[in-house]
Amino acid sequence: MRVTRPGLAAAAAAAALALAGCSGGGAGSGAAGGAGSGVAGGAGSGAEGGGGTEREAPPVATGSLESLAAAVRCRPDIQTDADTIRQAICAGRTGRFVLATFATDRGQREWIDQAEDYGGYYLVGRKWVAVGDDGVVTALRATLGGDVEAGTDHRAHAGHGG
Repeated sequence: MRVTRPGLAAAAAAAALALAGCSGGGAGSGAAGGAGSGVAGGAGSGAEGGGGTEREAPPVATGSLESLAAAVRCRPDIQTDADTIRQAICAGRTGRFVLATFATDRGQREWIDQAEDYGGYYLVGRKWVAVGDDGVVTALRATLGGDVEAGTDHRAHAGHGG
């Protein structure tokens, strides 16, 4: 059976959200900067407040899924091992996250564009992405570099009654 990119994106996003604990509406767990998908805190982005939480990231890491996982001291549990994507669940000092590598830049962007509809936070490097909660992605960025993207926060539109 051959898995399609949309199927992989949906499965990966669901796994990432489960890992990040995005199953319900706790205050403060939504996307930074409001609803919508956009870059949050890339190099030279001028983070607000100057509180020191936004630091200049190191050069963006490159390499295999295993070498990226080793850089952040996690042992990857491979979930998908296909020609176009390799994906693993990692648990390390920074917390649990999904790490994926891609054969092409286009495949990566298509995956991210589809996955961001499910919310969450995405650390994006060249042909790789790490998906987890905000704190995990921020911690990973200190080692791997990359740009942080926030997925769509659908809770703002859900009309939850309290």
